[in-house]
Amino acid sequence: MKFSELWLREWCNTSMSSEMLFNNITMLGLEVSEITTISKKFNGIIVGEIIECTKYKKLNNLVKTKINIGNKKFLNIFCRATNCRKGLKTAVAKIEHNLSKNLKIKKNKIHEEYSDGILCSNYDLGISENQKKIIELSQDAIIGANIEDYLKLYDNIIEINITPNRADCLSILGIARDLAAINKLKLNKPLIHIINPTIKNTFPIKIENPEACPRFLSRIIRNINCLAKTPIWIKEKLQGCGIQTKSTITDIINYVLIELGQPQNVYDLDKLDTTIFVRMAGNEEKITLENNTIIKLKPNTLVIADKSKILGIAGVISSTEALISTKTKNILLECSFFNPKVIIKHTQNYEIKTDISYRFERGVDYKLQCKTIERTSALILKICGGNASNIIDITNKHFLPKTLSLTLTRNKLNRIIGYFISNNLVIDILTRIGCKVSVSTNSWNITVPSWRFDIQTEENLAEEIARIYGYNNIKSIPLHIAFTNNQHKKTSVSLNRIKTLLVDRGFNEAITYSFVNPEIHTLLHTNQNALTLLNPISHNMSIMRLSLWTGLLNAVIYNQKRQQNRIKLFESGVCFIPDTKSEYGVRQELMLACIVTGNKFKEHWSLEKQQVDFFDLKGDIEAILDLINKSDKITFNQEKHTALHPGESAGIYLKNKHIGFIGLIHPFIEQKLNLRNRCIMFEIYINLIEQNIIQKVKTISQYPINRRDISIVIPKDITAGEVLEECKKINKNNIVTINLFDVYSGKGIEEGHKSFAISLIFQNFQRTMEEKDITNIVNLYIATLKKRFNAYLRK
Repeated sequence: MKFSELWLREWCNTSMSSEMLFNNITMLGLEVSEITTISKKFNGIIVGEIIECTKYKKLNNLVKTKINIGNKKFLNIFCRATNCRKGLKTAVAKIEHNLSKNLKIKKNKIHEEYSDGILCSNYDLGISENQKKIIELSQDAIIGANIEDYLKLYDNIIEINITPNRADCLSILGIARDLAAINKLKLNKPLIHIINPTIKNTFPIKIENPEACPRFLSRIIRNINCLAKTPIWIKEKLQGCGIQTKSTITDIINYVLIELGQPQNVYDLDKLDTTIFVRMAGNEEKITLENNTIIKLKPNTLVIADKSKILGIAGVISSTEALISTKTKNILLECSFFNPKVIIKHTQNYEIKTDISYRFERGVDYKLQCKTIERTSALILKICGGNASNIIDITNKHFLPKTLSLTLTRNKLNRIIGYFISNNLVIDILTRIGCKVSVSTNSWNITVPSWRFDIQTEENLAEEIARIYGYNNIKSIPLHIAFTNNQHKKTSVSLNRIKTLLVDRGFNEAITYSFVNPEIHTLLHTNQNALTLLNPISHNMSIMRLSLWTGLLNAVIYNQKRQQNRIKLFESGVCFIPDTKSEYGVRQELMLACIVTGNKFKEHWSLEKQQVDFFDLKGDIEAILDLINKSDKITFNQEKHTALHPGESAGIYLKNKHIGFIGLIHPFIEQKLNLRNRCIMFEIYINLIEQNIIQKVKTISQYPINRRDISIVIPKDITAGEVLEECKKINKNNIVTINLFDVYSGKGIEEGHKSFAISLIFQNFQRTMEEKDITNIVNLYIATLKKRFNAYLRK
């Protein structure tokens, strides 16, 4: 939202400096993002009148003018502007004066004749980018006056960011209303005169969908002069708001839009057929826009139409069918209130965003329409002349927003703000923002104003009270909390702790979008459907992710294209899995994923280059589970996944519960994505690993430990994990550690078999273990493994 500082001060006359005003607006919650001074560097530009204007005989596109600047000496100035003509008053820059682009006017020689200066365009003064036409001033401009004073070019243009809940501040009225409330100032509203009708003409209006359009106002104005010039004060204010002036009627509509915040439409009355309908579009109906784009309308689209044609999509955009022109004599003004949900649906369906839809979809004051049409009518009659009819008001109150009444209690207010504000001040603040307040015992009954549709709850009221009171005025009071030392219980490991561990192990955190590329999704999850967005930002972000791998692979591709080959990334975030049993048909799972590619270590003269492999990332998972003392409860079972290499992938299980996958990316996917090195990745469910197991403290045994190594031969299809898991179940009282320290297959081993070398470390907590005790335990291990896996001792 852009607006002029001077325009705002007309509504709320504050004596504070510009700097204080900007800060004040930001403290209201309307962040000032940019401040532009209209002109900083020009000087000495004055008002002049063209008293002679003749085509220069030697150049067809050049005219020679004689300019009256208020003294006896006239200036001879050459000009190429298309609107240069006798009698025009414009801005004149004489020799040696500066323009806004830091250019000094020099004496210019054209075919042996000199030009005494230039006639200035808005571009020359830094007002706009229009270079083709010189500035046209009204005839009341005083010749010789300083142009900066006349056009108020010492003004500042303020641009603010407005949050979606404060659509009432999409106008000078809304911003001034807030500014007046916080500073206890008077709001200088323009006098809106009720126009007395001078003609009795009406135009039939039929509202077929009152729930979508509960209010529709219209007025006929006849015999207007569309060739009348837009007053300079309207032009300058619109240009300051970034709006290029067009026709006079359109300029007035835009002026009132910025002033009051209510969109309107204007139609050429002579182009309308019989009756206006507000209805849903029929089958095969189309609309033609100003840029000649033809849109086929969907049946659920609310349109404004006459008997034979579509005039526009309601609250969004108008067609070319009944636009006004310089030949227009009679117009129909239209000012309506539309249901914001209907407008939101239309902007999504047609991907059309306009200033009108921007306001309607956020909501406009449903009591503002009559004031707006009266204000617009008065300006049109004053500038363009004409005769106005009475206003046709078709309102269905049943579908209009209801006036909201809320009760705010003293206890609730104190608890939310955490600070005591006196009763009188609370009433004063609420009254200043437009609320009607009645007092009850320890509470206030509040009627919310029609323009504040963002105030829906007690919390909203408390927020408004704190905002107007001033956050800086709320004192900081230290909290006094007694420290209690409770017995340490089972708890969850924080996600931040896991992230810190991964960073310590050389990973970088990535944050990718939840919206992903459907092509990459299909490669990773061949047989899984994902949620498709109805209104995606782009095709590459059109579905919701099923896995964090999609975003991480994109990040790897991005980095590899920029010559980064050693990559270690992790991400945590929500994935969205379609599930008919879940609420809204989607299950949201918090996941943790890592991806590694390239060399294991950074380049160093003492280290041999070695690429990362499956076991490096497996070690990272085990380190994560070490945080919660569950690393001995994890197993990796060979399991296929469409995104992973069928021979180098595994399902990750914790206490026999599936918690994720790990593996090398599938070669086909690697080729399709043009990955330069092999990528290993894993993904696990965070909620299944976060519960911490508190280790029990035991007395350290004073008796010695004993180690025995066994080498067993087993069939090749049996995994080391299965063997070690079985070993852990045997003789739990005396075993301390079981470790696999060698795997061998080849010469000396029966075909189809492999050898595992396992160390067994024993310790007794009551006595020193004798050799026969150790031998019996080792024999028990051998017998159990033989029975379970058909294993035997290697010779």
